[in-house]
Amino acid sequence: MHNPRHPHAPPMRDGVGPSCVALPSQGAGSLLDFLVQRLPAVSREDWVQRMEAGEVIDEHGQPVRPDRAFQRGLRVYYYRSLPAEPQLPFAETVLYQDEHLVVADKPHFMPVTPSGRYLHHTLLVRLKHRLGLPELSPLHRIDRDTAGLVLLSVQQRTRGTYQALFRDRQITKRYDAIAPWRADLAFPRDHISRLEESPQFFRMHEVPGAPNSHTHMQVMEVSPAGDWARYRLTPVSGKRHQLRVHMAALGLPLRNDPFYPVVNDPPEGDYSRPLQLLARSLEFVDPVTGTARCFESAQRLGW
Repeated sequence: MHNPRHPHAPPMRDGVGPSCVALPSQGAGSLLDFLVQRLPAVSREDWVQRMEAGEVIDEHGQPVRPDRAFQRGLRVYYYRSLPAEPQLPFAETVLYQDEHLVVADKPHFMPVTPSGRYLHHTLLVRLKHRLGLPELSPLHRIDRDTAGLVLLSVQQRTRGTYQALFRDRQITKRYDAIAPWRADLAFPRDHISRLEESPQFFRMHEVPGAPNSHTHMQVMEVSPAGDWARYRLTPVSGKRHQLRVHMAALGLPLRNDPFYPVVNDPPEGDYSRPLQLLARSLEFVDPVTGTARCFESAQRLGW
């Protein structure tokens, strides 16, 4: 499944572009039979309803009817939908926009891209709909649990140039985090280790071997009660969950972390314990304009 450009592809709808499935070179029966077999997560009844509503379209711009015969090599377009997507009581902020870039300040609990139960209430889809930018694409990701800055590319023509900033480590990312205070640990410090996916696929863990992750850590301030501290974390590498795993490995798990050191995911709809991790700033030299860029989140973490 993919989403190629084609003159008869349906337009973006509420920020969601059409998905596309290409029929194979061999097959029989109806096109409906093929879709039910190829995409079993969508029921036959749902496919029929979508077809009768004109929401399934072929590459020639013609609506696909339920009784249409299989046609080899045909591209078919449809919109992904979710029956009960969670409603998020938060909104993103656009800090900057030009012809090449959008800088967004993402709230906690909002995914960057569609996945799982989230589609319309993701940063990317909301911004596509709000700004009317069908080619918008994130240049990097932060976790759903993490708040803060996300840099997005407006147009495909210059996207590779900006992606190279991350590939070549020419962009400085700084995070703020709230975690326990330990007087026995010296700061600033560098934490270097090897991270790999754990048996629980959604978590990472440290293992022996050649290092592949590196975080610089500083203490910015200690809470009045002396139990928490505000840390400035600067990732040199970009492994998944890197900051969370590195802090937990020091015995300093981030406040309200639902995954580290143990899984303690809040129930659906509970937004009372946001992970205290904020993508605070992005700094780089714009490879297209040559301008020095520095963006900072308007959000702040509390004790």
